[in-house]
Amino acid sequence: MELTTKNTRIYKPSSTHVRGLKLAALALGSSLVLAGCAGNPPTEQYAVTQSAVNSAVSAGGTEFAAVEMKAAQDKFKQAEIAMHDKKYDDARRLAEQAEWDARLAERKAQAAKAQKAVQDARQGVQDVREEGLRSAQ
Repeated sequence: MELTTKNTRIYKPSSTHVRGLKLAALALGSSLVLAGCAGNPPTEQYAVTQSAVNSAVSAGGTEFAAVEMKAAQDKFKQAEIAMHDKKYDDARRLAEQAEWDARLAERKAQAAKAQKAVQDARQGVQDVREEGLRSAQ
């Protein structure tokens, strides 16, 4: 009995072919992920922005940071319109900008209130000093 071996050829794709397939798969996967993100309304960002705008109003943003408050409210309205028109990428971007404008307005309002409290305290100290001087005479 004689053993013979057969020469069989196994297909080995070239490394450039494999790399091309990997790149194609990556591109396809990325586009599917991006397409999936584009179709989802940014409801979470919208809620965060609405909360930030309300917080800024409560902190006195309309009084102490009127420009920033107006920008936040305008961008929030534009985000609402973009959401209605199903332009979710624009809505997300505008909502994020509105959130940061609202946060800036809130911080400015808090800083202005703190500054006013410091001035009131200084005036109180000055009044006490003057009263003490009048009593001493």
